[in-house]
Amino acid sequence: MLFNSIEFALFLPTVLLLYWVIPSRSNNFRNVLLLGASYLFYGWWDWRFLGLIAFSSFVDFIIGQRLSLTSNTRSRKLFLTISVVVNLGLLGFFKYFNFFLESLKDAFTLFGKELNSEHLAIVLPVGISFYTFQTLSYTIDVYKRKIVAENDIIKFFTFVSFFPQLVAGPIERASHLLPQFQAGKTFSYQFISEGFKQIVWGFFLKLVIADRAAIYVDSVYNNVYQHEGLTFIFATVLFAFQIYGDFAGYSLIAIGTAKMFGFDLMTNFSRPYLSFSVKEFWTRWHISLSTWFRDYLYIPLGGNRVPRPRMLLNLFVTFVISGLWHGANWTFVIWGALNGAYLVLEILLGIKASRNPFRILLTFGLINFSWIFFRAANLQEAGHIVSTIFTHPGSLFFSSESDVTAPIYAILSIGLLLLIELKREFLGNRFSITNHRNQWVRMAAFACIIFLILYLGVFDKGQFIYFQF
Repeated sequence: MLFNSIEFALFLPTVLLLYWVIPSRSNNFRNVLLLGASYLFYGWWDWRFLGLIAFSSFVDFIIGQRLSLTSNTRSRKLFLTISVVVNLGLLGFFKYFNFFLESLKDAFTLFGKELNSEHLAIVLPVGISFYTFQTLSYTIDVYKRKIVAENDIIKFFTFVSFFPQLVAGPIERASHLLPQFQAGKTFSYQFISEGFKQIVWGFFLKLVIADRAAIYVDSVYNNVYQHEGLTFIFATVLFAFQIYGDFAGYSLIAIGTAKMFGFDLMTNFSRPYLSFSVKEFWTRWHISLSTWFRDYLYIPLGGNRVPRPRMLLNLFVTFVISGLWHGANWTFVIWGALNGAYLVLEILLGIKASRNPFRILLTFGLINFSWIFFRAANLQEAGHIVSTIFTHPGSLFFSSESDVTAPIYAILSIGLLLLIELKREFLGNRFSITNHRNQWVRMAAFACIIFLILYLGVFDKGQFIYFQF
């Protein structure tokens, strides 16, 4: 089920009403309702994968129980290994089987051999990368004795499948989200008000900025051999805001939806394009994933506790693997490697944080260059785009009047977004009309945002970019 669909517009208020009608003392019934709603939400896309998420949840629930019952180091390592193998095995099969098979065939071809094999018709389950990492982090934290194993199977299954953040995050830690299913919540108008505000702004980012920019971006990146350098630059800048609006928008809708039920989800984006360095960018972009890789990959590899060359290698490897997590394509590996290389160079050059506005533009330019590889269909097209930018700048190309209209609306919306984010970055909540003490000013501000959504939004049920990552 998509957030930007009629089905969800009916689904959310129904579940919300039923949830708050149940007395706060009947918290177990509320969790059963949320579990059923979450499985309905997930199964709406393809009911066949309900068994997959249930199996993954069951395995880690049992592993958590076993880890809590034994102090034997060898047994605990065995249980942790089973969890890692099962979770990453499922993720690897559904997401990477054909990718590794194709790469193996290419390797044989280099040595003059032919490997005859056919791709399997594997459908990638929505959200598998997200809920796999969420449940895996639970097992690792129980193993490290950072948290106590959960004994309530309903509560645990609901934690794994919680529908607001199920298919695209934020990737929540058990230490933060699990206890919230235990606490009885009392209805509060503030929950609904705050959640609604976040949902509205999330839809503005998604429908007005991301989906409007996507019209031009797709027209260029789907026909790369028909365009010149300036067109690619313009399309890539628009894509930077498309993916930001799409993913940050989804996160805000998820956070706002959870807030309506009284749940607090972590912030996933914090004005990343106002970063003064690539290092700072990765503390502001997809924060739940960045911190996951930091805590469960970079630090276990040795982090910065090892000699500097090893530390730089750990950093680079973490970003390469992060790139591969984003998709089964060498373009994502290159994208991850580029960002890893940026960070390594910043350390080697001793670049420190600076409030120089030029640094914002430089960081934005470096991130944009890496977005070329993220968006391109394959390495050949990515190479063509890069070479064309440097050798054939040409001029902006529009194939039709509609191509002109879409980016104009997108640019105007992006301009509004930048003004708001600059104000929030440097002035905080001062002069905020959406948080104004006068309720009529607040209502007028959100009425304007809703009007822009209805007037400029793209209502074609466009899928979120990260839905099948």
